[in-house]
Amino acid sequence: MMELYGFSFSLLELIVFGTLLLAFIYQVYFYFRYLNGVLHLRTKIKNNKIQFETVQEPISVIICAKDEAENLRKFLPLVLDQEYPEFEVIVINDGSTDETDNLLRDLSVDYPRLRTTFVPVGANNVSTKKLGLTLGIKAAKYDLLLFTDADCMPENNMWIARMARNFTRQTEFVLGYGAYLEKKGFLNRLITFDTLFIALQYMGMTIARKPYMGVGRNLAYRKETFFAQKGFASTLHLSSGDDDLLVNKACNSSNTRVEIAPDSITWSEPNKTFAGWFYQKERHLSVSNYYTSSSKFRLFFEPTTRGLFYLTLILALIVGHLITIIAATALFIARLIIQLSIINGSAKHFGGRKYIFSLPLLDIVLPVLSLYILVFGRKTQHRWK
Repeated sequence: MMELYGFSFSLLELIVFGTLLLAFIYQVYFYFRYLNGVLHLRTKIKNNKIQFETVQEPISVIICAKDEAENLRKFLPLVLDQEYPEFEVIVINDGSTDETDNLLRDLSVDYPRLRTTFVPVGANNVSTKKLGLTLGIKAAKYDLLLFTDADCMPENNMWIARMARNFTRQTEFVLGYGAYLEKKGFLNRLITFDTLFIALQYMGMTIARKPYMGVGRNLAYRKETFFAQKGFASTLHLSSGDDDLLVNKACNSSNTRVEIAPDSITWSEPNKTFAGWFYQKERHLSVSNYYTSSSKFRLFFEPTTRGLFYLTLILALIVGHLITIIAATALFIARLIIQLSIINGSAKHFGGRKYIFSLPLLDIVLPVLSLYILVFGRKTQHRWK
């Protein structure tokens, strides 16, 4: 037993509470340093401390589609009707067996900005999407490239303008937010929270000059940058990574910006089954081992301290006496208030739902699922679908 300020504490109790306090300190640091980045950047934009490019350079929008006729019918016109002076939309038909080819041909009549190409039949790449994107990039007339998916719809007709305004002279990459539409049910709440948290993380780290990933649902970069990095040559053996691995490899503290305007968002239909979402999550996590060492450390350390926080919180409530229990509970409440403020403030900015009573549960479940996938997930590479 050890005595402190007249109270006696066991060595185990001191170790547990000390670990809890250290985990709490890092979690608070992580939230204010990184996850608060979007709200901090919003304040700087309101105060005119961020400069945007006023010259609207021409831009090529690139979409790779495989059996996406229905989504293209609904969403492609929204991309083609953007309010921007000069742009083209290139859709790559990646071996579709549905009505994609006929649909694109019909749309080309009404939309002269639309151009199409295709992945040759019989292409045997691990990722025909990377091949398709490369073909689309080579076909692009302009240096600025903006990427999204066939199942994505822009918030409104200002999407291109919002993303393109970030291409200052030194900017090579622009990272946007690709959100999922909100539906009823716990699975959808899990998906939308996971997507928001990841977005706040990669956007916040980029704002803190430590970029590590972006999402292909809403991503822009320069054509010359793509070829300077030799395209996807270093990741052709992987089915995924056409977006995050390129960003992780080529982005640095000075060549990458994020766009946070609410009308810069793209929205996608979420998976309707847990198995479908789990497969998607597994595919995305399968390439995280190829991130830089510094990126992997930061991404590993946050969920580790989060797990330690919850573990030592439970232990403190079990082994501690009244003073320890009160202190541990106070730390939990303080962290929860910070979470609610930053996550829900950011969600409100992006037009998303709030997370209140479900927040602690989602905060625990998601890193556990990610750890399970990393340890027990399928080791073989999936072909892009």
